[in-house]
Amino acid sequence: MNFILCNDIHSKLNSTHVLRVLQPVSEEEVAAAIRESARVGLAISICGGRHAMGGQQFGEGTLLLDLTAFDKVGEVDRVNGRVEAGAGVKWPELIEALHARQGGDGLSWSIRQKQTGADDLTLGGALAANIHGRGLLMKPIIDDVEAFTMVNAEGKILRCSRVENPEWFRLAIGGYGCFGVITSVCLRLSRRMKLERQVEIITVDRFLPLIEQRIAAGALYGDFQFSIDERSPDFLKRGVFSCYLPVEETRPMPESHNELNADDWSELIGLAHSDRAQVYDRYVSFYQSTHGCLYWSDTHQLSVYLNDYHDKLDHDCGATVPASEMISELYVLRSNLEAFLTEAAQLLRELGVVVIYGTVRLIQKDDESFLPWASQDFACVVLNLHTEHSPEGIGKSAEAFRRLIDVALSLGGSYFLTYHRWARRDQLERAYPQFRQFLAHKDALDPDGRFQSEWWRHHRNLFLQA
Repeated sequence: MNFILCNDIHSKLNSTHVLRVLQPVSEEEVAAAIRESARVGLAISICGGRHAMGGQQFGEGTLLLDLTAFDKVGEVDRVNGRVEAGAGVKWPELIEALHARQGGDGLSWSIRQKQTGADDLTLGGALAANIHGRGLLMKPIIDDVEAFTMVNAEGKILRCSRVENPEWFRLAIGGYGCFGVITSVCLRLSRRMKLERQVEIITVDRFLPLIEQRIAAGALYGDFQFSIDERSPDFLKRGVFSCYLPVEETRPMPESHNELNADDWSELIGLAHSDRAQVYDRYVSFYQSTHGCLYWSDTHQLSVYLNDYHDKLDHDCGATVPASEMISELYVLRSNLEAFLTEAAQLLRELGVVVIYGTVRLIQKDDESFLPWASQDFACVVLNLHTEHSPEGIGKSAEAFRRLIDVALSLGGSYFLTYHRWARRDQLERAYPQFRQFLAHKDALDPDGRFQSEWWRHHRNLFLQA
C-alpha cells in the first residue's frame, strides 16, 4: 500500500504517513468522505495551512482532508460587522476579500486578530487551536466567532453558535480537530482603523506598568520582544516594547513604510543563529526607526514568513543534521511575568539551549471554550528554541520546555497545547484539569474514533497509561 508522507511546515518534526489526501470543495463532499470512511473503517485527519507543530493535523494511516479549497468569502454585513468565510481561507486572502467587498468607501470592517509570525494559516485552523494575536484587550479567537458550520462524525452538517448546538461550539473551538470538520465561519469584525506605532526600549519590570498606561490611552495592540543573547545580562530582560494607538481618520497614510522584506528577514534569521547580540541591535534599530509610523489595524498584523528557511541555514553552516525551531507558549499571571523570565533565563543558560526569538503578549480570560488555555488574564511568553533533529537535540528542547512548563505552573500559569507533545501527564492535568472530561466528550460524540490525529492519539494514550 502506498502512503503519502506529510509534515508540518515550521518544525518539520511531525513526519506522518497518511493513506490518501482529499481536497473536498463542498460540505456534501466532506460528509460523503466521512460516511465512506466509516463504511471501510478508516480514520480521518484534517489539515489547513500545515503550520501547527503538535501533530493535530495528521494521523498515521488516516485519510487526510485538506480544507484549503474552502476559501470563499461572502459579502460583509456592514451593519453588524460580520462575514461568512470558508474555513480554508488564509489571512491575506481574507483581508484582501474584505477590502474588495467594501470598495474602500466610508468606514470599513476587517479582522480583529490573527496569529503572528506567519500568514498562510487558515481560519479553520485558527478555530481548532483557539488562537490569539497581539490584542491588548482581547480574548482568544472564540470571542470573534459568531457561528460556524461543521460536519460531525456521522456526516451530519451542523450549524453551531452560542444558541444553536452550543456544546459543539464550545468543544470544537479549541478542540484540535477532534470533533469534526469546520467548513465555514461567521467571523465578527471590527472597524478598520489607522494606528500609530509607539516604540520604546525597556526592561521587563517596566512592561506591565507601561502597557497599562498605554491601554488607558487607547492602545489596541502591542508586545514586548526581548533580547535573545544568552551572554548578555539583558537576556530575556530588555527589549522592544511597541504598541499601536488609534489616530484621527484624517491623518494621511504614507505610500510606503520602512518595512523588513524577505531579504532582511533572511539576514536577521541568520544572525539569530550566529550572532544574537548583533541581531538584537539590528532589530532594535529597525523598530526605533518606525516610531510614530502609521499602520492599518488589519494589515499591520501581517508578516513575512520564509518557508524552508532552515534548509539554507543548515547548508551555509555545514550542519551534519538538519534543524529547525520549536515554539512554545508559556502563560503566567501577569504579576509573575518578571519572575518567570528571570527563572527562564537561568534555566535556558544552564541547559545551553539557544533562543531564536521571544516575545511577551497579553491575553484576557476565555470563559467560553471547553478547553481554554487562557484560564486567567495571562501574560503569554513565546519562545522559539533552536532544535537539532537528532535524538539528543530533540530531547534537549523537550526537556527545556518541560522545565519551563514547571516554572509557569509554579507561578499560577499554564502552556499552549498547540506546539508540541512533550509535556508530562501531571503537567497536562495541572494546566488543563478538565482534559479527562474533554476526552470523554470526544468518545461520546465520536464513539468510533472517526477523527484521529497524532495529537489526539498521544493525549489519549497518556490517560490509558494508568
